[in-house]
Formats: sequence, C-alpha cells, structure tokens
Amino acid sequence: MEITVNGLSGLPQVAEQLLVFAGDEKVFIFEGEMGAGKTTFIKQFCAHLGIEDVVSSPTYSIVNEYVSPKGSVYHFDFYRIKDIREAYDLGYEEYFYGGAICLIEWPERVAELLPQNYIKVEISVVDENERLFTFCKV
Repeated sequence: MEITVNGLSGLPQVAEQLLVFAGDEKVFIFEGEMGAGKTTFIKQFCAHLGIEDVVSSPTYSIVNEYVSPKGSVYHFDFYRIKDIREAYDLGYEEYFYGGAICLIEWPERVAELLPQNYIKVEISVVDENERLFTFCKV
C-alpha cells in the first residue's frame, strides 16, 4: 500500500490507514532516512491509538513506554546502539514477543532480533513537504 502526503495535515489519515492495514499485527518497523519524519509520524500514530502522553524520540533511552486504551505501546529508537548486546540487555524478547504494540525506528540495527512477522513502514522524502508512505506485511 502506498500513500503520498503533502504536509502534516495528512498524517492522521495515514495513521488510520496503517492501523486498518495492520489488522492484528503488533510490531511495526519504520524505515527512512534521517529527517524523513519517522518520529513525527509515530507521534501521530500514537495519538490515533489514544495515547495522551507527550510522545518523543527515545534516542538516548532506547525505549519509551506509553499507555493507550489498547494497552502498552513501546517506542524504540535503535539509532545509537553500538552493539546488538544492548538490545539483549534491554530484554527485547519481552517487548517484541509480549503482545504489546512495538514501534521500532532504525530496525536494521537489530534486524536479527526482529520477529518473523511485522508491518514495515517506509517513509520516503519526495520533497520538503511531501512524503511517500509504503506499508507491507513481512
């Protein structure tokens, strides 16, 4: 599925379509270059899940937990990990296989640890304001 968005105003509709597309899947990986808008979109997706807390990038903490009406939501940012052991030390299994929603930025840094099934969200920069979102089930 592909969706092109021009500006931030289209993100709520993308979030809705992603949730419908995902069905029962709980693990989402987000790919895109630095500055593509991964965290910005995740904030909108979390709002769509009913999260009222301030959503921010867990760049330094690696994971942030939010509570939604549907349960816990874990937001990971693996950009700064230097070694896969950091993910092991974090206890990734409990998160990835615990049944909660997991939103993962920079998944390529922990590719060998990802579950077999997940939703891949690619965000491509078309121009300054326009983004192309591509969803697929893996």
